[in-house]
Amino acid sequence: MADFDKVLPYWGSVEADYSASGNLLLTHLFTDHPHTQKLFPKLADIPQVDLAKHAGVTSMGATALKQLGQVLKARGNHADSLKALAHSHATKYKVPVGYFKLMTEAVVKVMEEKAGLDAAGQKAMRNIMAVVIKDLEANYKELGY
Repeated sequence: MADFDKVLPYWGSVEADYSASGNLLLTHLFTDHPHTQKLFPKLADIPQVDLAKHAGVTSMGATALKQLGQVLKARGNHADSLKALAHSHATKYKVPVGYFKLMTEAVVKVMEEKAGLDAAGQKAMRNIMAVVIKDLEANYKELGY
């Protein structure tokens, strides 16, 4: 619970503008790890220079952050939220679970830039996401992915 206490006070700055935060999230992800852009078929062909102004990047990034917000606010009681997320990402989108580690780093950057998340908060966010990813991985295995 201590990790959530370090992260959640900063989350309000992210959710106050999911559009801007979401665009920043995917722009960081695609810029830092260009191969991840191919996992988003509707966004795969957008040139890097156009990412920050593309409505699709904004929309998908906002959706990702809203889902993450639900997980964070559940404070560890995220089994139901993750089950649906794992199902769609394993069976429909075919996203390898390891990519969530890359997304974690993009989330940490967004929270640092948008909310001033300090080093302790960044470590706490990585700790939370390590548990979430482990739980996602268990769901993926149940699905045979």
